[in-house]
Amino acid sequence: MKKNLLSVLILVLMIVNIALSAVMMINVLSTNQKTAALMDSIGAAMNLEMYQPGAGPEVAVSDTETHVMEPMTIQLAFSDAVNADGTVSKSDKPVYIVFDISLLMDKNHEDYAEFSGSISSYDSMITDAISAVVSSYTEEECRAAFTTDIRNEILTSIQTLFKSKFIYGITLSNIKYG
Repeated sequence: MKKNLLSVLILVLMIVNIALSAVMMINVLSTNQKTAALMDSIGAAMNLEMYQPGAGPEVAVSDTETHVMEPMTIQLAFSDAVNADGTVSKSDKPVYIVFDISLLMDKNHEDYAEFSGSISSYDSMITDAISAVVSSYTEEECRAAFTTDIRNEILTSIQTLFKSKFIYGITLSNIKYG
């Protein structure tokens, strides 16, 4: 009799366990769906893009023209320095970044014919747009994100300057700080 009662108790506990597990899974799934819907609506409200600036259809190397610009030297923003007494102030030592930059242009883009022949005449405007972006960062920020986030910001700035995306990428090389 004790074995039967024990078996019935185990069976009841198993059924309760399955029922509670099912309730928990339903709650988790509905919460997950609600969270996904909330994130979608936040993204739509903020008009977030799901791709990097300049990202789009891949451009074949044969359809790419490269415009090599003069090496650039830009003074970076002053970094925070910790004084001997523990206070924080702006560093008084100017830091410069020197780098080579090339623009990658899509030959098949509709705006390519308009700008490609005279792209050199826009070098001073392009240099100014790049300087405006880079000079707002400190040396530490550039060392951490120059070839990623800052690069994308430079590309976006150039695309905004031309109001076109025929320049779909940039290459940065020989990056030096001093």
